[in-house]
Amino acid sequence: MLRSCAMRLRTLGATPARRPGAARVWNHPGLLCFLLPERLFSSEKDTHKDYALPNPSWTKDLRLLFDQFMKRCEDGSWKRLPSYRQNPAQALQEFQTRFVDSKFKKENHMSKAQQFSRSFEEGLGFEYVMFYNSVEKRMVCLFQGGLHLQGVPGFVHGGAIATVVDITTGLCAIAEGVAMTANLNIDYKKPIPLLSVVVVNSQLQKIEGRKLFISCTIQSIDEKTLYTEATALFIKLDPDKPLT
Repeated sequence: MLRSCAMRLRTLGATPARRPGAARVWNHPGLLCFLLPERLFSSEKDTHKDYALPNPSWTKDLRLLFDQFMKRCEDGSWKRLPSYRQNPAQALQEFQTRFVDSKFKKENHMSKAQQFSRSFEEGLGFEYVMFYNSVEKRMVCLFQGGLHLQGVPGFVHGGAIATVVDITTGLCAIAEGVAMTANLNIDYKKPIPLLSVVVVNSQLQKIEGRKLFISCTIQSIDEKTLYTEATALFIKLDPDKPLT
């Protein structure tokens, strides 16, 4: 199992990071958490539902795009990223130990924490699946906005769109190392209708030290309509400088 785990991490483009005196840490772009290799396939994770798989709320367009990208995965050039409502407890503890100052830890409450984008009932919030190409350093999100994401009547709220941009660019950044959002610049070109399916395309443009510069667009599935353009700056975290 450990061998297959390591192979899966390599195919996702994940690289080990190390600091003096620290155990080796791996980052996995599909989990939004940072795990030691032997913990990646823990029994705890196996009990979590993967929300990046089709459910009855998915429209025909989303299912069709999902099938098309799964075809691209067959030759190994693309990888589908799993998505869970909660991070495994061991991964959470690992992150807090390495990056969070002890006076800010809230371990008694963190077991109840959920990923914001997965906290809605199926079909009412964020329905999405991510695919990553490690050679192109590109993350694609297939997104369907549910009825509880409404802003202007009939259209997806701008804050929900910003969330999708942040998630997609964030996973693109995390493929390069443990990182957090420093800046998002978003241009809303056209409103996105509720329950429509769009393609969020994010790509790493350059790296300057700990800075990761990423571009992002949101388009219709036929690529004829540009809904949103964005740029993002992410900063790799330094384990020697805890978050405060």
